[in-house]
Amino acid sequence: MTWDTITLDIDDDVARITVDRPEQLNALTVDTLEAIEEGLTEAAAADARAVVLAGAGEKAFIAGADISYMVDLSTPEAQAYAELGHRVADAIESFPAPVIAAVDGYALGGGCELALACDLRIADESAVFGQTEIDLGIIPGWGGTQRLPALVGDETARRLIFLGERIDADTAAECGLVGEVVADDALDDRVDELAETLASQSATAIRAAKEALNAAGDGPAATGLALERRTCAGLFGTHDQREGMQAFLEKRDAAFE
Repeated sequence: MTWDTITLDIDDDVARITVDRPEQLNALTVDTLEAIEEGLTEAAAADARAVVLAGAGEKAFIAGADISYMVDLSTPEAQAYAELGHRVADAIESFPAPVIAAVDGYALGGGCELALACDLRIADESAVFGQTEIDLGIIPGWGGTQRLPALVGDETARRLIFLGERIDADTAAECGLVGEVVADDALDDRVDELAETLASQSATAIRAAKEALNAAGDGPAATGLALERRTCAGLFGTHDQREGMQAFLEKRDAAFE
């Protein structure tokens, strides 16, 4: 498939989804959200072992939702828009392989929320993060009130959401919102390097690890720990488990499926 608002490239088991509306700072229209969802479906069908989510241009990752669309929404229409945003964020979070947010420039509002749904976030020095919905008279509606505190802690999340604060890349790294900050001209190379490394790992083990990690906040700790035990044990007897351990014993690189 091809889309007007995103591009999808799949190369060597790595899928790259790029929101391609640079003149609008990659703001998320309904069409764009639906295209991202379809792109993720295609990436899964192609058995992508890593996904990169990026924005076109040099000014923004994703500057937020489309305010010109939202301004006159009724409550039922806003509910449908929120459900679409949640569906896309959930598709990122539940994708069977790691998803990396390559954040260049603004990641505000809904753009920040999609980054929060990713497994890993790498930012360049020009990146700016914020849950700025309060300035519009609303609150984060695509998972920000739930995912942000899990990353940065309750106090910091409340400050960001209540005050609509924008923070630079270094501050985002200090509070745990991003895992790595690189120079502006090094972002693509670093993201590609990380994606290739992830794609070389055991896809079966990565999928199991992601499932267990995602369950961490879904209920009591005992439930997550039980899932971890079952999932880990279930990997024994698979090709990748046997190959990984045999390769370790033989002091060679593993050839994972």
